[in-house]
Amino acid sequence: MGMKIPELKAQLDDFEKIHVSFESAFLRLHDSSGDLRDVLKELYSLSSKKLELASNIYKELSSIGGRAEELSKELYKNEHQMKFRLEEAMSLAGKEDYDSKTRLRIVLERLVQFHRLYDYAIRKAISELSAELEGLILLGENQKKVPVSILEELRNIQKVEERLNLIEKLLHVLYVHPSNVYRVEQALKEWHSRGLLWVEARNVEKISGVRNAEEILDGLALIGVIEKKSRGGESVYRHKAYGQD
Repeated sequence: MGMKIPELKAQLDDFEKIHVSFESAFLRLHDSSGDLRDVLKELYSLSSKKLELASNIYKELSSIGGRAEELSKELYKNEHQMKFRLEEAMSLAGKEDYDSKTRLRIVLERLVQFHRLYDYAIRKAISELSAELEGLILLGENQKKVPVSILEELRNIQKVEERLNLIEKLLHVLYVHPSNVYRVEQALKEWHSRGLLWVEARNVEKISGVRNAEEILDGLALIGVIEKKSRGGESVYRHKAYGQD
């Protein structure tokens, strides 16, 4: 790891401060008296700063793995999606033709809907990741007192727990909504048939209509039905029925 944990904690604190400013600015989207383009530009600027911080944090914590990596990835993914949605709105704002105005209205409605889940997910990830980093700081301060073999064993136990959680989620879906697993698998194959070899979870969700597609995909990857790898901070998937690269 190139950066020390206290430095990552400071970056997370900066992220949280910028997020507070972002949320304050987001409220102005509902103010019809203001200039929509100015609000979107401000939100985009704040989101870009947060995304850079989230990317740094995720990059550093990916070498540690475990819960810290998972939470930092959640932070990065949500901010990446927000920045993408803001870019989409900015590309339409200010255009006077009917089609652009109609599309902008739809994009803004989706942006507001996404924001409801986004704000909760961001705040939850910040809170839990902050606690994880504080724990790592304490662990680092006492690392000389803890044998390396024990630390490694603790990491292995954590990995096993994560895999068991994935299996538990997959079994729950198989019991309650078995058709969702089928729909996710078929949607993945559909993207392959269109020429896309490695597919992101959100693309699978678009075709399957299953909101928790990523959990199902991770479960299927764990039991060997599909393959999974990381690309640009995002998990991508490929069905094993399709050929190698």
